[in-house]
Amino acid sequence: MSASDDIRRSYRRPRVVMREHLARPASEPRALVFLLAALTVIFIAQWPRLSRIAHEMPDQPMVGLMMGTVLALLATVPVFYAIAALSHLVLRLLGGQGSWYGARVALFWSLLAVSPLMLLQGLVAGFIGRGAELSLVSALVTVAFVLLWGAALRVVEFEGKTN
Repeated sequence: MSASDDIRRSYRRPRVVMREHLARPASEPRALVFLLAALTVIFIAQWPRLSRIAHEMPDQPMVGLMMGTVLALLATVPVFYAIAALSHLVLRLLGGQGSWYGARVALFWSLLAVSPLMLLQGLVAGFIGRGAELSLVSALVTVAFVLLWGAALRVVEFEGKTN
């Protein structure tokens, strides 16, 4: 299936989708592609907000804002690897039986699956700005991510599927 179909299915049956990803042979390039695709969508989601900032503060050129954002997102790659490792270690202490690879796929896929909601968050930040609307959408994105990642980690760590 395509990634967009898997993303759509992840909102209804996240554990099934994660099991399907883990059933494939382990592939570090695939895990990295999940992360880089998520970061790409997150970067695109920032464009409306950056445009608003550039409009409100003419001394901040849009190109500079975009370059700063893309560099900041790329700098988070090792952080996401560390978060995946930490989650695996914590869950191992709680009886988890998963793998390092599975923890990475769980986190990176969850980021990719929630990235369409981040597009909505970016639109709200760009067109409405700060306020209750942005807080509500941000809370929705956070809850969706936590639920997706939790379901993925449950499959990875506690359903006995290791790669």
